[in-house]
Amino acid sequence: MPITLSVSGLRVRHGPIEALHGVDLDFPAGAVTALVGRNGSGRTTLLNTLAGLVRPTAGTITWNGTDITTWPADRRARAGLTLIPERGGVFTGLTVADNLKLFANGGTIDPALTAFPILADRLSQRAATLSGGEQQMLAVSRALLSPAKLLLLDELSQGLAPRIAAHLYEVVSTLATADRTVILVEQHTAEALSRAEVVYALSRGTITFRGDPTEYRSHPGSPHRT
Repeated sequence: MPITLSVSGLRVRHGPIEALHGVDLDFPAGAVTALVGRNGSGRTTLLNTLAGLVRPTAGTITWNGTDITTWPADRRARAGLTLIPERGGVFTGLTVADNLKLFANGGTIDPALTAFPILADRLSQRAATLSGGEQQMLAVSRALLSPAKLLLLDELSQGLAPRIAAHLYEVVSTLATADRTVILVEQHTAEALSRAEVVYALSRGTITFRGDPTEYRSHPGSPHRT
């Protein structure tokens, strides 16, 4: 598969502590790639670095052949990189309808209402009053309504009922197309593995596995080892 995003020798520090230790990664175009690992493994740091929220101390990030290492977050967003953070990504003081209109930027909001019919019954509610699952549906709607080319999802299913998480992942799996690549961070790996084509496992800031979901299930470090 062609590569849309490459990370080479990436190092990131949080004060005196190095969180990523010379990480090398390739993300295939049009695929879902899962970043798995325990809390503190460096997954969210990596995602935030890709989004431009964290500045690396060394290494390069190349997107479609262009070095974006020094690009600020807003420039990456304008170029089509969309981050949906854990328990975030919505304007809680606005109504559901206003959130969707902002995401659509003048276009139709119908794709979001088709994917998540419950939002049609919540249009006049402030986003702050939605349940956790409904807020995540609203957050994922950003990707459905905007021309995102690279979608970064952080802990999509955190704290959600399995049924709701499964529906969110069903929608997310449809987002990976020839024109859109999806990278997701997930601690609860079963659902992520069922949707991903490529898996990277991180532990203490280093890559401990790279391959496909079937291989990962047999990997010694996998909680799903068979």
